Amino acid sequence: MRNEYLSEAKRTKNDEFYTRYEDIEKEINAYLDLDPNVFQGKSVLLPCDDPEWSNFTKYFAQNFSRLGLKELVSTSYAPSSKLKPIDQPTLFETESPEFDLAKTHTRGKCFTLTSDTNYDRKIDINDLEWHYLEGDGDFRSEEIVRLRDRADVIVTNPPFSLFREFLNWIIDGNKQFLVIGSMNAVTYKEVFPIIRDNRMWLGNGFQAGNAFFAVPKAREYAAGVYDPESGLVKFRNVAWFTNLDHGRRHQPLSLMTMAENLKFSKHKEIRGLESYFRFDNYDAIEVPFTDAIPSDYSGVMGVPISFLDKYNPDQFEILGITQRNDDPYKTKRYSTDEFVNANDLNARGVIFIDGKPKSIYARILIRHKRLNS
Repeated sequence: MRNEYLSEAKRTKNDEFYTRYEDIEKEINAYLDLDPNVFQGKSVLLPCDDPEWSNFTKYFAQNFSRLGLKELVSTSYAPSSKLKPIDQPTLFETESPEFDLAKTHTRGKCFTLTSDTNYDRKIDINDLEWHYLEGDGDFRSEEIVRLRDRADVIVTNPPFSLFREFLNWIIDGNKQFLVIGSMNAVTYKEVFPIIRDNRMWLGNGFQAGNAFFAVPKAREYAAGVYDPESGLVKFRNVAWFTNLDHGRRHQPLSLMTMAENLKFSKHKEIRGLESYFRFDNYDAIEVPFTDAIPSDYSGVMGVPISFLDKYNPDQFEILGITQRNDDPYKTKRYSTDEFVNANDLNARGVIFIDGKPKSIYARILIRHKRLNS
């Protein structure tokens, strides 16, 4: 499955994906393994959600006591605010005394969980209470901002088309968070500085970066994406973004020396070379594979964005990215008098192969901490 499906979802705003329960459980367990009390006494907000269908709501409600939560709040958009509305109200709504058809189509809903409301001696999904919001549930509204401000942790799968804006909304609130987005988001000018400054990192992650989502109208996706047997849509290069710590983030990356890589690397692009390529327009060497990072090189290295999945802040320092024209490690700009495709070359790191310039996809600029201490 190719990245263009995520891009297509973004273009069409058809980005209403429901995360699997097992993926949520696996991710949360990674934080609990490091700190069993990470959610203890905290209020968790699930905005951009759809509580009647959401596995986020189900997971946190069913594990309310085990996690030690103080409060769970989940909000949804009104169907009329969506480009692809739900065809009819759910049975959950229509059987509630709160149900009002006009409000259902124009207002969002807010679900809360704080205590054992049905007196069965346990707190779970059956104790959820709900009411209509005053507005449509847009996370940018004052109503949802107030919920953000009183929450401790924000967890959700926001619309891919609004990822930058949603992330800024979280950062503005100075909250702990765990959200899903495209791996390519790390290259966004609004996102990368947060990663560089160690205010956000990748979570434990989906298996091999492959995420499976349920969607309201899955068959509208291109052939080969939708699996009719599972009823799920598969996307590659999807990541969890967070500022919650987890153990895998502190596992050191085992590496070979530069000489060993040039002689023994499993990658034919490196094995047999006399030396690593240097960028012509950045003061850094090109390292096309994370496992080919030389353990003994003290200078700046340009590595794939997938490196962030292995990034250990105790081992490496993130310095920049090759997609920023103002990056301090950029040493040269090309003119159209020199190269017809100068604009493309200026947008990326460039290496020369057989005398010809080659533009390289975005690279994270890093260096070893130990070798520069």
